[in-house]
Amino acid sequence: MSGHFVNIASGNSAHINPAPIKLYNTEAVRHLDSIAINAFKITGYELMKRAGQAAFDHLQDTYPLARQILVCCGGGNNAGDGYVIAKLAQLAGLEVKVISLVDAAKLKGDAKTAWKDWHSLTHQSVEYSDTLLQKTDVIIDALLGTGLQRPVEGEWAALVNAINQSGKPVIAVDIPSGLSADTGSVLGCAIKATSTVSFIGLKQGLFTNLGVDHCGEILFDNLSLPAGVYSRQPEQAQLLDWQYIKQLIKPRKASAHKHQLGYVLILGGDEGMPGAIRMAAEAALRSGAGLVSVVSHPQHAASVLAGRPELMFHPSDDGHVAAELLSKARAIVIGPGLTDSVWSHNLMASAVQSPAPKVVDAGALRLLSEEDGQQENWVLTPHAGEAAALLSDSSNNIQNSRFTSVELLQLQFGGTIVLKGAGTLVKSADELIQLCPYGNAGMASAGMGDVLSGIIASLIAQGYSLPVASQLGVCVHAMAGDRAAQAGQVGLLASDLFGHVRELVNA
Repeated sequence: MSGHFVNIASGNSAHINPAPIKLYNTEAVRHLDSIAINAFKITGYELMKRAGQAAFDHLQDTYPLARQILVCCGGGNNAGDGYVIAKLAQLAGLEVKVISLVDAAKLKGDAKTAWKDWHSLTHQSVEYSDTLLQKTDVIIDALLGTGLQRPVEGEWAALVNAINQSGKPVIAVDIPSGLSADTGSVLGCAIKATSTVSFIGLKQGLFTNLGVDHCGEILFDNLSLPAGVYSRQPEQAQLLDWQYIKQLIKPRKASAHKHQLGYVLILGGDEGMPGAIRMAAEAALRSGAGLVSVVSHPQHAASVLAGRPELMFHPSDDGHVAAELLSKARAIVIGPGLTDSVWSHNLMASAVQSPAPKVVDAGALRLLSEEDGQQENWVLTPHAGEAAALLSDSSNNIQNSRFTSVELLQLQFGGTIVLKGAGTLVKSADELIQLCPYGNAGMASAGMGDVLSGIIASLIAQGYSLPVASQLGVCVHAMAGDRAAQAGQVGLLASDLFGHVRELVNA
C-alpha cells in the first residue's frame, strides 16, 4: 500500500504519533502538491495514480465481497482520481459503472489523461438511474474536490441527494463532495460518506462543524511524498492525539499531600441553580485537584454537598467572595449557573479582581461580553452561541468559520480560547490551533461544559500551563464521553463522565 495510510477515525486512536498530526487549509494543500511536482519532480499524474490506488486499496480492504462498483466523476482532478479507481477496479475483475457529469471534451490536464486511460479499456460513461444505484454494492464519490467555492446545485445536487438516499456505502475521494475543506460547512448539499480517504495533507474542515457528519471514517495517505515537501509548507492547525498528549500527564509523587495538588475555587450558581457548580466541582476533584471549594447562594449548600462531602461550601448572600478564599485559589472557575442578576455581577467582579488563573464559562461569558477586557491568565470556554455574543456575530457564522472565530476570540480577549462543539478548537497566543477529534453526539446534553471547566481548572491548579491544561482537558473530557457512550449516546449524562475522567488522568 502506498504512502502513510492511517486510520484516524474519531474516538479511536490506535496508532502512536511522535508529534501532533498536521492539518491544512485548501491553499496549503495546493502548495504541497505544487512543491511535490515542481521541486521534487513527481508528476501530477503520478500523484493522481497513487491517490487512486490508495482509495482502491481501501475499497478492497473494506468491501472484499463487493462486485458492483459505481464511480461518480466530476470535472477536476478529483474526477481524475475517480477514473484511476474505475480502471483499477475494472482490471481487478469488478463490474464498474461510471457516471460523469462533465463532458470528457471539457476535461483538462491530468484528469483528461486519467479519463483516456480508463476509456482505453473501451468503456463508456452511463446515465444516472435509480436502478443503477440499487444494483450497486459501493459508490465512489469523485464528483467535487477541495476547490468548491459555491453551493452545489442542479444535476450535481440531484445526484448527491440520490446517493445519500440510496443507503449504499460511499467512499469519498479526498473529501465528501459539497463539504468545505476549510470550514467543514456544507455548500448547498454534501455527500454523507461511509469513509473518506484524504491525500497529501489532512484538510482541517474534515474534523469540525458538519464535517463530522459527512466524512465517516477518515483515512489518510501521504502518497509517499518526501519529508522535504512538508518542511516547506507549515500547517494551519494540529490534530490532538491522545497517545501523544497523555504523555504530558505528570506522575504523582509518593510524598504528595493535598495542598501540593492544587486548590480550585468554583464560583457560580445563582439562586435556584446549584447543579452546574456541583458538576464543575466534582469534575475538578475527579481530575486530581487536592482541594475544591464552592461559593454560591446559601440555599445551595445541601444540594452541593449531598453525595459529595469532599467538597467545601462557602455561602455568599450578596455575591461577594472573601478575599481569603480568592488569595488561596490556584485556579478559579467562574460562570456555571450565573445569570444577569446583581448577585451574579458581584460574583463576576470578585473573580476578575483575583490574580489567580481563571476558567470563564457559561453565564460569566455573557457578562464578559458586556465589558472590554483582555487577560493572558484566563481560559474562555464558549460554545458557538456564546462566541457569537462575544464577537457580536451570529451562531451560524461562528460555526461556518470556526478556525477564524477562535483566532479572533484569542486576539480580542487574550489567554487561551476553547471553542466548544464538534471538533473543539483550542487556541493560545503562541501556538497553532489544536483540534480535538474525540467526543460524540451524546455529549450534547446539559452540564457537559461545566464538567469540562472543572477539569481544565483542576489541571491548571496542579501546575499545568493554561494551553496544556486546555488541550489535555478537552481530550480527557471528550474521551471520557466516548467511553461513557459505549452504553449508548442517547441519555448520556454529564455525571456519567466522572469515573472515566478518573481513569484517563491516571493514564
